[in-house]
Amino acid sequence: MSLKAHMTITLNGILTATTIEGVWEVLLLKLQSLGFQNVLYGFTRFHTENGFGDTTDHLVLTNLGPDYVKGYFYDGRYKHGPLVTWAAQNAGVCSWAYIDEVYDTLDEKARETVEFNRSFGVVNGYTIGFSNATTRSKGAIGLSMSPFVGTQEQADAIWTKYGPEIKILCEVSHLKIISLPFDLRRLTARQREVLEWVGDGKTSADVAQIMGLTTATVEKHLKLARDALDVETTAQAILKASLLNQFYRL
Repeated sequence: MSLKAHMTITLNGILTATTIEGVWEVLLLKLQSLGFQNVLYGFTRFHTENGFGDTTDHLVLTNLGPDYVKGYFYDGRYKHGPLVTWAAQNAGVCSWAYIDEVYDTLDEKARETVEFNRSFGVVNGYTIGFSNATTRSKGAIGLSMSPFVGTQEQADAIWTKYGPEIKILCEVSHLKIISLPFDLRRLTARQREVLEWVGDGKTSADVAQIMGLTTATVEKHLKLARDALDVETTAQAILKASLLNQFYRL
């Protein structure tokens, strides 16, 4: 089967997926077949000048192991990663040869992050920074060879052969993923429904009548929704739930 035919099948699988996990499985399988065995995707809608926002609001997908995820993501090293910094400021493709080029200019935390990656063999690959519709949205994907196997020259050879196709697959996957519901801050069906009605301009009394509840119960659901979304006001809860594609779910 030709590369074009394989691409068509893969793109169809991505576009028809109904969950983020479904998109991820199709993309990961294809990238591995092309030579990039490990993949790390990250996205947030809450980036500011001071950083990437609350870690619990980030969507992270990877097949790297739990020890790596803990050290790189949960321990906060990603914030100082040179390629993360690059992707936050650029859209496009960056070879990981960039690390050697800038290493001498990096600060202590950035160098420690580089050494952490080297200790896990995550050293040869490419990063794609995605174009964003808003200044607070940031997304990128890192593609790497198997740990302690291969060289950057081999990664470059893969990119030379398949780079345009890989970039299209990753960009389409990214656009599909951000259109699907994010279950980062899980709402119950009741919490989601009351927020939807309030978002439509209904008062708590209106919502109570529509849903056959008491006003006190509606207010309770709104409070629990605010707590789940880690915000202070109902207006903030509506905005955040909307950004996470939580409303009007099938």
